[in-house]
Amino acid sequence: MAESVELPGRLAILPFRNKVLLPGAFIRIRCTSHSSVKLVEQELWQREEKGLIGILPVRDAAEMTSMDSVLSQGVGSESGERSSKVQISTSDSHKVDGKSHPEVIHWHKRGVAARALHLSRGVEKPSGRVTYIVVLEGLCRFNVEELSTRGPYCTAKISSLEMTKAEMEQVEQDPDFVTLSRQFKATAMELISVLEQKQKTGGRIKVLLETLPLHKLADIFVASFEMSLEEQLSMLDSVDPKVRLSKATELVDRHLQSIRVAEKITQKVEGQLSKSQKEFLLRQQMRAIKEELGDNDDDEDDLAALERKMQSAGMPSNIWKHAQRELRRLKKMQPQQPGYNSSRVYLELLADLPWQKASEEQELDLKAAKDRLDCDHYGLAKVKQRIIEYLAVRKLKPDARGPVLCFVGPPGVGKTSLASSIAAALGRKFVRISLGGVKDEADIRGHRRTYIGSMPGRLIDGLKRVGVCNPVMLLDEIDKTGSDVRGDPASALLEVLDPEQNKSFNDHYLNVPYDLSKVIFVATANRVQPIPPPLLDRMEVIELPGYTAEEKLRIAMQHLIPRVLDQHGLNSEYLQIPEAMVKLVIQRYTREAGVRNLERNLAALARAAAVRVAEQDQAVSVSKDVHKLASPLLDNRLAEGAEMEMEVLPMGVNNNEISTAFKISSRLVVDEAMLEKILGPPRFDDREAADRVATPGVSVGLVWTNFGGEVQFVEATAMIGNGELHLTGQLGDVIKESAKIALTWVRARAADLKLAPAEEKNVLQGRDIHIHFPAGAVPKDGPSAGVTLVTALVSLFSQKCVRADTAMTGEMTLRGLVLPVGGIKDKILAAHRHGIKRVILPERNLKDLVEVPASVLSNLEILLAKRMEDVLEQAFDGVSPWRQLSKL
Repeated sequence: MAESVELPGRLAILPFRNKVLLPGAFIRIRCTSHSSVKLVEQELWQREEKGLIGILPVRDAAEMTSMDSVLSQGVGSESGERSSKVQISTSDSHKVDGKSHPEVIHWHKRGVAARALHLSRGVEKPSGRVTYIVVLEGLCRFNVEELSTRGPYCTAKISSLEMTKAEMEQVEQDPDFVTLSRQFKATAMELISVLEQKQKTGGRIKVLLETLPLHKLADIFVASFEMSLEEQLSMLDSVDPKVRLSKATELVDRHLQSIRVAEKITQKVEGQLSKSQKEFLLRQQMRAIKEELGDNDDDEDDLAALERKMQSAGMPSNIWKHAQRELRRLKKMQPQQPGYNSSRVYLELLADLPWQKASEEQELDLKAAKDRLDCDHYGLAKVKQRIIEYLAVRKLKPDARGPVLCFVGPPGVGKTSLASSIAAALGRKFVRISLGGVKDEADIRGHRRTYIGSMPGRLIDGLKRVGVCNPVMLLDEIDKTGSDVRGDPASALLEVLDPEQNKSFNDHYLNVPYDLSKVIFVATANRVQPIPPPLLDRMEVIELPGYTAEEKLRIAMQHLIPRVLDQHGLNSEYLQIPEAMVKLVIQRYTREAGVRNLERNLAALARAAAVRVAEQDQAVSVSKDVHKLASPLLDNRLAEGAEMEMEVLPMGVNNNEISTAFKISSRLVVDEAMLEKILGPPRFDDREAADRVATPGVSVGLVWTNFGGEVQFVEATAMIGNGELHLTGQLGDVIKESAKIALTWVRARAADLKLAPAEEKNVLQGRDIHIHFPAGAVPKDGPSAGVTLVTALVSLFSQKCVRADTAMTGEMTLRGLVLPVGGIKDKILAAHRHGIKRVILPERNLKDLVEVPASVLSNLEILLAKRMEDVLEQAFDGVSPWRQLSKL
């Protein structure tokens, strides 16, 4: 324990950030910063037991409050910055770190001298930095007279604040001090008694209370409490023993009161627990008595209503037995028991499921169904025919297990709305389940009831929501499911979509078989490739390619414009979009397989019209008020600053005539200038292909993406080098191999194609080739760019430009054969959208042209190629010299 110590005139200062060490208290710190390590080495480690340091509290400028005991830093900024690097943690192992704090640091003017009771030295690996762990004991207070910098740390000129023995004896004779001592001792003894009952400790504290002077014991007691920094600084500044005892008594009493409040709360909680246990026993006895008397209460009425609901649900006999067993178990439970709510929710699910309830199917009228499909969708003749065939089979054999239809196509072509039309034609309810991003098998099969927060799968939940057992269920985005450690949802769908298995579908939460054979499943996907083959085998794929420009025009005029006007509160009297303007929107502002961007652009025109109509409505209401003045000065004229002509009407004209005149005069007709004003400059230009292929080394290819067909430019250039091939554009492995094959073929045929002089056998002599696929942020892969790559390389080496109106697609071999590729319809539609006039296709893809609309084929010249030489002959203008000399 701290005894009287003679302090030197100057001490090394270790700053404590937001922490105070009081005399007689102990603290453990870890020193890691350069300044604190140097201080410990020079002042404590080398001097051993004789070493003393000063502990001085410091505070940030932002944390300062109005306090008198603040000593401004009077030395250079270097000292202030160095001191601000020291930070004391208030955890069990207090740490002095080395973070830089550029803010101003305020030093407290009073501190405590301390000595080291324990020192341990360590080395951090792998940095090799030396650290110290120090256990310090506070000895006595001092006052800072002057603060200065000594090497890496600060030192201070100090004066001791401890009383001499004579002064202390005089204070102890003071009656006020005696009264305060008795009061502090009584409060401290009461606190010790409470702690003895709680923690079985306090004997050592009683000994200290009997042996140590009370003014020193006050610091020791207070140091063990949790209190604010202001209270700690206030105790540190209490040099007068009477003031110190008064503050310590207050803090000890407050700590004692907090312990008593905590005990009271604990006793109350324990009483409530025992009360709930008592209520449980009484309820059990009450239940037994009521069973003998035959009485029921409200809770039992709820359970009886649940039981009646379960009886009317039409469950199969085996499931009804299972439900009865669960209901009997629920009746024996108390509402407070943990499993009560989960059991009740489970039984409510069994009662809500449509076991036998089905939609009453209306008699199928194929003509009406066809009219409905034609009304909802334009074009898609092949798809509509397949749906009519499906409905015809259902009409002849209602219980037939038809195939699961899977509509595959780019976004915005009407896959989801087709499923809704099937439900409307059959007179069944429609429910949509989105599978995009689903990675947990429990989303399909449900969670097991043993888990907290378990719930049924999406299929069972959808049937509960729709309320019938035979809806049309749409499995949307079936190609977007994933798999991880939680299972594979696509594998769980195998049972759902198999007619031989889904009659007894087992949901983990439901835990009883459910018949899904009456549900008509329809799936949608953007691509077929991500769907696992076993799942794809259970579905009939119907492809929905993109729309042609003519089809988009008809869809916009018949479907999109009326819908957009209705959504924006307009009609044809307010806004008129001519067919020619819709065609411009399609050509200049949208290049997509579907019609979603087209609808967004039409909506932008409708919003502009809505703003104008709303503003003119306000103008009309004001003009009516002015009209009542009947000023003779008003006549027909153009209002200044207005956008419409104002007409003064006679007083006898009624409101209906005013409204009709306003509507007729305010109709907004969209023209080309308004398109650019609202939609901005055209996003696409038919001259794009011509501009891109104006230099040799560029060719135009056709590719297939998730969003339909697209035009892909391929650029090649040569530079001085060592014959290396560089590929950029975020390319996949397959397309990289196609580039290597193309370059190999061109090098092998360089002399035949007159790409190099006869004496030069290596066309890459002294140069590198760089091939780039623009739109580098978009991943690209696939074999169909082979002929496009060869054409770009031949154009580069021959310095001849490829025809701007020609696009191509096809895979090639090392021998120059052109192999067929997929997605022909989407690619031809993309070429048509981009204004391409000639398309080179593999000869074996001739059969795929049957699916292309005749209106598109009539505007394109389709060129078939069997070998690579055929492609080159069609891709360049004029006579092809390599065709005559090529060795086939």
